[in-house]
Amino acid sequence: FRFASLQSETGKALREKFGIPAMDSLVVLENSRYYAKSSAILRICRHLAGAWKLLYIFWLVPKPLRDSVYDFVAKHRYKWFGKRDHCLMPASDVRARFLDERQ
Repeated sequence: FRFASLQSETGKALREKFGIPAMDSLVVLENSRYYAKSSAILRICRHLAGAWKLLYIFWLVPKPLRDSVYDFVAKHRYKWFGKRDHCLMPASDVRARFLDERQ
């Protein structure tokens, strides 16, 4: 996987190129198509190793229901997992996968 913030110059260019509306959500680009919210999570799971692949079965759940669960988790994630004052700095091998770092 390669990463870009949707607010970065690279992210803005990708949003324009693929017709991605402005949103506050995870977005995955795959085969010139974009997926957001629960669909993005499931596309990622599909490519992970091990038991994570099994979560792709939730693709069968209707999207409005999946996205409702996604929104619920997004709304409560800081309460459940905490919030940091600073972002963790990724190691150089991970940082190299950020599209904006390569410019």
